[in-house]
Amino acid sequence: MTSVDLSRTVLRAVRRAVDDGELRVEPPERVVVTTPGGGGWGDYATNVALQLARPAGQPALRVAEILRPRLIGLDGIDDVLVTGPGFLNIRLRDTVSVDLVHDILRRGTRYGFVDVPQGSQGFRSGPPASPAPLPLPLHSPGDVRSLVVMDVVARLLRAQGVVVRTRCLDSSVAPSLADQWGVRVDGYGAAGSDTPDLGALSSPPCSLQPRPCSGDPLFLGIDAGRWALLHPAPHDAVRLTGDHLVQRESNPLFRVRYAHARARAVLRNGSELGLAPRPGATGVADAALLAVLADHPRVLRRAAETRAPDRLTRHLVAVADAALPFLVTVLPRGDEKPSAAHRARLALAEAVGAVLAGGLSLLGIDAPDHL
Repeated sequence: MTSVDLSRTVLRAVRRAVDDGELRVEPPERVVVTTPGGGGWGDYATNVALQLARPAGQPALRVAEILRPRLIGLDGIDDVLVTGPGFLNIRLRDTVSVDLVHDILRRGTRYGFVDVPQGSQGFRSGPPASPAPLPLPLHSPGDVRSLVVMDVVARLLRAQGVVVRTRCLDSSVAPSLADQWGVRVDGYGAAGSDTPDLGALSSPPCSLQPRPCSGDPLFLGIDAGRWALLHPAPHDAVRLTGDHLVQRESNPLFRVRYAHARARAVLRNGSELGLAPRPGATGVADAALLAVLADHPRVLRRAAETRAPDRLTRHLVAVADAALPFLVTVLPRGDEKPSAAHRARLALAEAVGAVLAGGLSLLGIDAPDHL
């Protein structure tokens, strides 16, 4: 179950409570579920009871207690605990994590992608109205950051099934600049008057501090240079420093790539021990890791919808930070005998590698197996 699936499940519980007369309130259009904060419990949490308390004319704790029994046992929900002023904390069954890992391994690096063409009319849950959807035009100025941001936004949109056509508005920009950065540009110069501008895109120019580099982030290399341009939000300045190259935990890009390399390493080591990945109960506390993996499709969709590659970079850092402590628990230690739990952990490690590799690929950044 993904966070999107769980959100719909909670919303159905709210609607049933309204239909049964236990809550006199207009159900919200959507319910937000997140990973539990400090003092939380389980795999996910939602503040829907606090959201409904005032319009329902009841204390949030009472609203939460009305919803709790309607959630337990539904769609893979194992238990629900009310905490604080009325937060609903939700624990999923092990079978849910098994299904999630199965799904990631089946889709591989395309986990979270949508294969149905959607065209320029936006995101739809059903099939497109036309077999040949209109392309969504994305326009960019000629500076390096704008070109790279446009390229990744186009990749994110294509991953969601949207047909995209990119254009650099500065016809004086040499195509070799785009080629150097691995940027796909479909056209140069101003678009024709008959082309609707449905997706104009512009990024702030680079703000160089403190290392002088004449405005060219290429001194970092393509991978670190792309990360430096993409990790800040589009409205934030870019910091071009050697910090993006250091091989230690203070560097977010290093943590992401190191987590991918570690996931690949444990798979190689597991193979040497005769262990093959097999989804199942891992026997370790990995709820935070499962939560961020399950959230990957939603992050890709939101990053595409909001034209914000930085959402994906932050998400990959979250995946890496949740994965690194888990990856040291995957293989047997000492005299410990290989078991089904170790095979399940290997499957989860393989899922981690697939998500990180797929995300880095969308950013145009290499995901090395050795680091």
